[in-house]
Amino acid sequence: MLKLGILDQSPVLTGEGAAEALRHTLALAQGADRLGYTRFWVSEHHNAKGLAGSSPEVLLAAIGAHTSRIRIGSGGVLLPHYSPYKVAENFRLLEGLYPGRVDLGIGRAPGGMPLVSQALGRSSGKEREEAFERSLTELGSFVGTGTPLETEHPLAGLSATPDVPTVPDVWMLGSSGYSATVAAKLGARFAFAHFINGHGGQSAVRDYLRHYRPGPLGGKPGVAVCVFVLCGEDDEEAEREARALDLRLLYLEQGEFNRAVPSDEEAERYAYSAWDRARIADNRSRMIVGGPATVARLLPAFARSYGADEVIVTCMMSRADRRLRSYERLARLFIR
Repeated sequence: MLKLGILDQSPVLTGEGAAEALRHTLALAQGADRLGYTRFWVSEHHNAKGLAGSSPEVLLAAIGAHTSRIRIGSGGVLLPHYSPYKVAENFRLLEGLYPGRVDLGIGRAPGGMPLVSQALGRSSGKEREEAFERSLTELGSFVGTGTPLETEHPLAGLSATPDVPTVPDVWMLGSSGYSATVAAKLGARFAFAHFINGHGGQSAVRDYLRHYRPGPLGGKPGVAVCVFVLCGEDDEEAEREARALDLRLLYLEQGEFNRAVPSDEEAERYAYSAWDRARIADNRSRMIVGGPATVARLLPAFARSYGADEVIVTCMMSRADRRLRSYERLARLFIR
């Protein structure tokens, strides 16, 4: 049976605000726990008013308190902005609260415009890239998946607290071959963001599995792939629901990061150009859209194309109740 997890970006819906988006995320996590999904990840975005999730660690603390079984995790913490030591302590604390349920997903994207990096006080550009693998090695030592830092390291002997008996699972998240290479080199599990880049992911995963070796971020390989999935009552309804996401992706390509998820009416009346329609057709490579019969056929084939252990599904619709129903349909198809 195909394993399914969820990535939720806390999208702000038309006519609502960020507080409502966060409440929808919490309710969705409770629903996912009830439905039997394997994991529930939340994202990190900055200076983007269309997405409410700017601090996954804080949101995960609330989600863990309102769920009982499902794994919870970051999709992901943007490590170049932060001290590896502080990230490790945040996730060791979560692991202490919710033992055996925590995933530490790591990304390297800025999560916003250059001003975000400046405001967060971390390096950018070439300096950041050169420091990334070093930060990952330090993170593994502090979070508990790696060995202690070597004696010549300036932080040798430092321990991250709390001192709890279990450790989070560490995932590298990425939409390119670079992240797959780093994950394989350092021993992390790897999740490919097909919902961001619909091309080249299968090759990245094959390279990851071919070159994987245990390292400071873990001791065994694991593969997940994240994709947009909209499962309607039938194909026709799913296509109607997908229009809001089609338009949202167009807005993002135009640099409009602060827009809410469009309403049905906005998506219907938008004056699409020929170029817009070509972009929509290309963006559909990042989605699986259909009724239950269509999704039941397409989603397992998609997972097989990656050789993935699990599919992380993400869904944006114009209304929160419709989004939940999509996840409920998926659960009926694939979760027993």
